[in-house]
Amino acid sequence: MNDAEKEGGEEVLMPGFRFHPTEEELVEFYLRRKVEGKRFSVELITFLDLYRYDPWELPAHAVIGEKEWFFYVPRDRKYRNGDRPNRVTTSGYWKATGADRMIRGERSSRPIGLKKTLVFYSGKAPKGTRSSWIMNEYRLPQHETTSADHNHHIFQKQKTYKLEQG
Repeated sequence: MNDAEKEGGEEVLMPGFRFHPTEEELVEFYLRRKVEGKRFSVELITFLDLYRYDPWELPAHAVIGEKEWFFYVPRDRKYRNGDRPNRVTTSGYWKATGADRMIRGERSSRPIGLKKTLVFYSGKAPKGTRSSWIMNEYRLPQHETTSADHNHHIFQKQKTYKLEQG
């Protein structure tokens, strides 16, 4: 195996390996391949029902990462026939901030995906308390994900640091 060795039946990444994909790589290589049902020789992004967990629980479910973690996440709808996503967790909710940002291919400049930034709030909406937990959602354009089975997203959770004044 080129990218990994087998150790006790599990694949182990080579020492010194760093996973730091660009936005284009996340969308075009990882997300698009996952949606198309293609497999990877080494799974670096795990599938996770992210909203069943609070943000501080997510690092334990990641395959790789010290400062950022990546997950494939199915899109859950707030209402059965609606378009609004359900982003509620056990002790709070993720709220979108700002507008979606278009991700374009480097060579063709055609739109290949969308990026949305989410902030975690503790408590119930709309009176939750804003936290320092932030994550990015990457998804394919809607016209490319017509089937509910293929409506996956990649979430990038970045480690946040709280600064305390002494």
